[in-house]
Amino acid sequence: MIKRCIPIALCCAALVACSTNGSEPEIPERGVTPGYMCKADDLNIYVGQRANTEIGASALKKSGAKNLRWIAPRSAVTMDYRQDRLNIEYDDTMVITRINCG
Repeated sequence: MIKRCIPIALCCAALVACSTNGSEPEIPERGVTPGYMCKADDLNIYVGQRANTEIGASALKKSGAKNLRWIAPRSAVTMDYRQDRLNIEYDDTMVITRINCG
């Protein structure tokens, strides 16, 4: 019985010796991309315009966000808040009705 425990004890000791005592790498908060923070204060100029890729790219750049989410009419969307995401909602005629972060 003791002979069987020795290899197990040696393996455990080797694993402990390989572990580090340094600080763990920081795991980013969910919904956060370092360096990106959405600000939609000045984006109401796009409300009433037709939704297209040029408007989306311009709004994304002005907002400082990393991600853009187009929200079609009657679409189900997740309610998770992402401070690095810009949401653009549009109606059946492809006209932008709302712009916000999250």
